[in-house]
Amino acid sequence: MTTSVLIGIPCLKTGGTEIQTLHLVEALTSGGYHCVTVCYFEYDFTMVQRFEQAGSRVVCLSAYGTRPEGKRNTYKFLKNGLKRVVSEYRPKIAHIQYMAPGAMPIVILNKLGIKTIIATLHTDASIYKSLWLIHYLQKHKTAAFTCVTEIAERSFFGNSTLYDDETVLKRHNHITIHNCLPPHTYLHPIDQPITSHTMPTIGFVARLESIKGADYVLPAYAKVLKAIPECKLIIVGDGKLREKMEQQQRDLQINDNLITWAGRLEYHNLAEQYHKMDVVWVPSRSEGFGLSAIEAMAQGCPVVASATGGLREIINNDVDGLLFENSNTDDLAAKTIELLSNKQKLEEMKSHAFENAKRYCFEEYKDRILSFYSKIERSIK
Repeated sequence: MTTSVLIGIPCLKTGGTEIQTLHLVEALTSGGYHCVTVCYFEYDFTMVQRFEQAGSRVVCLSAYGTRPEGKRNTYKFLKNGLKRVVSEYRPKIAHIQYMAPGAMPIVILNKLGIKTIIATLHTDASIYKSLWLIHYLQKHKTAAFTCVTEIAERSFFGNSTLYDDETVLKRHNHITIHNCLPPHTYLHPIDQPITSHTMPTIGFVARLESIKGADYVLPAYAKVLKAIPECKLIIVGDGKLREKMEQQQRDLQINDNLITWAGRLEYHNLAEQYHKMDVVWVPSRSEGFGLSAIEAMAQGCPVVASATGGLREIINNDVDGLLFENSNTDDLAAKTIELLSNKQKLEEMKSHAFENAKRYCFEEYKDRILSFYSKIERSIK
């Protein structure tokens, strides 16, 4: 009999958490699970379609993608919506993405009779004022908490376990299962030379938002140009800071012919851009995992990334990338200059970056998810 899984998520927009949740759906459906994804609030029609194409039913509780005002109204709204979904689909397992809004979805689903609940934490504990609720839920209301990095897991629970087939699950668990690259990601073949370009090229691939450090890019690039005047910059993405960044370019008097504003691109078009880059910047202020870094490395691009969140775990500093002091554009520029000025080191890092990225391929992730779910299912029979 096919096991039905309810996947709960606050919104279905175009962020990294939604993409990783999509990968979860793809992994589960490939293993024969029946998924129904429940979006509580905001959604994007394109993302809803992607989940449906992956094999999940999608239920948007809010017809207009709005949120109720106040905790009482939010709780009532979620209770009524989730009750309808549970009644229709009869899920055996619920997998909740994000602790938002608070513990409400977990508490409601537990009261509705779902005894096997998994919760995934996509950040580290730094955003929480108190962890008592997380610890209470882990001990009393969930079968497992999964984290996207061991650094995050330790920040919540004091220790960590990177899940594999040998991991023994107990009654209540917390484990780490790393995020992954999308299925069918083109990995640059290691037997093909990964060479630098005639003109050194830096890439930035992210939403043009403060949390992604987009406002650091032009000031740091201006400093690189003083040492490497022929260096190019490719900016892939769009967002609230686009106008500010264009003004930074004018203020810093950076010539238009040095910068390519590629705009927002679909994932399948990114490889072409990565192949033009020698180094990719990931200067995020906060990063739960750092998927953009893995995407770059999959194309043989070493990254220079801020030493924050999951980036500290997925990047082997001075092997397949460089970590710089968070928020320090001087350090970002200095490390980039050092790398672009040392061709041998750059070529070595390109190869190491590719090798590191292979650890995060979808097939590896799928095998871990299906193994984990199999053990969870055995525990509830």
